[in-house]
Amino acid sequence: MKINNYLASLCLVLLSLFALNGYSAPKPELKISKLELGYPCPAIPFYFLKADLDLPYPSIMEVEVAVNGKTLRFTNLHKSTDKEDLNKPVLTHRPPSGAGMAQDNSIYNQPYVIGWVKWDPGVKYDIKVTVRMKKGPLAADSDLILTAEQSIVAPNVITGYDSAWKKYKSVVLSETAGIDRKGESVDVLLPFYPDEIKDLKREIRVVAVDPVTHLQTEVASQVYDIQEFLTKDDMSPDKDGKPTRQIPIWLPTVTARVSFLADVPAKSSRVFLIYYNNANAMAKTYLSDLRVQGEAPGLQIDNDQISATLHPNSGHLDQISLKKRPDFPLFHRKETNGAIHWNPEIYAPPAPWTHTSDWKPPQNVKSTSGPVFATSEEWGNLRDIPQVDASVRYEFFPGKPYFISSSVLRINQTVNCIALRNAEIVIKRELISHAAWYDVIRDSIINYDIREMPDLTDLKMEADVPWITFYNEKTGVGFAGIQLSYSNAGLESAPRLLNPYFYITGGPWIYWSRALSLSFLSSNMQQMIPAMKGNIFSEKWAYLIYETAKGDKPWLPVIELQKKLTNPLRLQLVEEVDERVSKSVHELYIDKGSTGWEGRDTGKHAPAK
Repeated sequence: MKINNYLASLCLVLLSLFALNGYSAPKPELKISKLELGYPCPAIPFYFLKADLDLPYPSIMEVEVAVNGKTLRFTNLHKSTDKEDLNKPVLTHRPPSGAGMAQDNSIYNQPYVIGWVKWDPGVKYDIKVTVRMKKGPLAADSDLILTAEQSIVAPNVITGYDSAWKKYKSVVLSETAGIDRKGESVDVLLPFYPDEIKDLKREIRVVAVDPVTHLQTEVASQVYDIQEFLTKDDMSPDKDGKPTRQIPIWLPTVTARVSFLADVPAKSSRVFLIYYNNANAMAKTYLSDLRVQGEAPGLQIDNDQISATLHPNSGHLDQISLKKRPDFPLFHRKETNGAIHWNPEIYAPPAPWTHTSDWKPPQNVKSTSGPVFATSEEWGNLRDIPQVDASVRYEFFPGKPYFISSSVLRINQTVNCIALRNAEIVIKRELISHAAWYDVIRDSIINYDIREMPDLTDLKMEADVPWITFYNEKTGVGFAGIQLSYSNAGLESAPRLLNPYFYITGGPWIYWSRALSLSFLSSNMQQMIPAMKGNIFSEKWAYLIYETAKGDKPWLPVIELQKKLTNPLRLQLVEEVDERVSKSVHELYIDKGSTGWEGRDTGKHAPAK
């Protein structure tokens, strides 16, 4: 007992001595172990700040970064174990809506934070990092708040675009098929706040970022399809004078589509920045080989590869030729309207057999032209059949020997018919010697000499035939269809298709077509099959005119293009978080009830300390 009393007295003496000499426990400290300003790359496709942090101990945490006194809204917090390939798009991202719905209950030790900072060369930036060390996912008065400050001077190398453009959005394009892409047309939908734009067609600039030098090169772009939603959320009190909500559910928004031409090497990712918010920007004219002449619907569309003529009545493809082989144009002009491209169509007697190529003219016609793409669009009722609507859209591009055709057939009221077809291409028979296509059942390419084919004998293939081509072995000119998408759907009822297939048949012409429901070519050709109300049939094809390859595989150019077009560039849009974006989330639920987040024990998702 005496020994214990002696030890206790000794401890009191030692503690007194420490106190007299001013000793205290070390104060927890936050350190910025590394600070850098970086250039856009596929994983971080914007000018950024990266701060590596040393915490005094592992903890649940929140972080805030301020640059020159202004808090960043776009920040991503990462663990030290998060390893991203900077040459590929990022895998994880936490949007503001996610941060507003759930609290991060992860344990961080030596984290790093990345923030969107539009830094300028040679400029000094004062960085302040604030960390809240927490015992649980929710903030509490007992939390420890630490700060660290450091300054950094941006690299004194001018690589960015004109600073008169105040904002930009970022697009990451990835190539997956192992094919170098040159001048590939890319289309992206972009949203804007009304007060940060004046005239998008004048303001937009698209630049490619070099992954090595970081230099930005402007590329041809085209702005179109601008839509405005300017209604503000009504946040006035309810009938009892109680607040309906503290934050708006939506904000007025302007959307626009932007197309641009991109170069992306095989199996790589590249960053493209889309600059805007410059009220004084002048209109920019880009030049390309794409030219549109005439009056819609009968347009003449050319680039340095092909020349296409659209029928003056219907706007459908009427003639097409290769610029290097002008003496061998392809056309039809044998039956009724004489166009190459004929449908969608329906035959519902006693009404006449009606194709979209029979429009004289279509009810609606629209065309656009620019340096990146040109379009021709027609839509409306089929002639003499008001129960059925259809549309046909063509897209042409600079420097490409093909165009894209999209069509839709919509049944507004049930129609009984003996023919329902789409994707029909008709060419004068004397211009073609062979047909070829990939046959999935035989797992081989069928090469068929149509000169030996009896009239009105069908060559059948599967509805999802990936590609099909006509060619002339003497002239060496071919025309091909590459199927990009094919869809049948119904609202009131499921599609009722009678033996759907694809086929080729010949007469004074040679044509291929899709039989959606075609009793006319069945054993019982007079049976009427209903096309049901609410059914929608859509197609998307690439149509290519080309020189056949030498040797025993003249269709090789078709296979090469099919690989490219069925493996388009992959696109990821990354945007800065605007200051007006709320830090909390309010959702409108259709029924009262739980959200699933109430009382959620998030602690079970964190590792034990």
